[in-house]
Amino acid sequence: MSVEKIKEIRMRSGVGMDACRKALEESGGDVEQALELLKKRGIIKAAERAGRLATEGKVFSYNHSDGKIVAVVEINCETDFAAKSVDFKQFADLVLFQIVATSPLAVREQQVPLEAWEAQEAVFRAQIPVDVPEDRKQKIFSGKYMKWCSEVCLLGQDSVVVPGKTIEQIQVELSAKLGEKVNIRRFIRWEIGEGL
Repeated sequence: MSVEKIKEIRMRSGVGMDACRKALEESGGDVEQALELLKKRGIIKAAERAGRLATEGKVFSYNHSDGKIVAVVEINCETDFAAKSVDFKQFADLVLFQIVATSPLAVREQQVPLEAWEAQEAVFRAQIPVDVPEDRKQKIFSGKYMKWCSEVCLLGQDSVVVPGKTIEQIQVELSAKLGEKVNIRRFIRWEIGEGL
């Protein structure tokens, strides 16, 4: 399976690497057919919808008590009323604490930098024994990939504040409670000494 083709599908569709790989396998390695499959299944449409900005929301910040870590997050919603609610603010506090505690790479799988994905892919491939059959290798690889995504993507992480729930589950619950779409759009995390 060509990694270059998977990357091309990801770049053109905005869909996660695993969905791109599956579509490419089902299309017999044809990029255009894989894109068409993703479109027919509504996966591309869902990815486009997820990337759309709601018209309201707020930017929240958190400065850790020791003054060495700061996080800023943008969370969007559909109305100003929801953005001003106590539930929305509590969710933002929970998200900021998660970012400070776990240092995720991205909000969602589609936003993981390609360089990070490529580096991790090389590690996964090296961990799989050579004598394992090809179809089994792909299953092992997919399992490792999904686990890694849940660890490095904010939405897939288990909440450090609400045990037993992921950040995405908490976001969905808040959306249901407010009756409108809530979307963590982006975040930044700074720590003293990082990048030096």
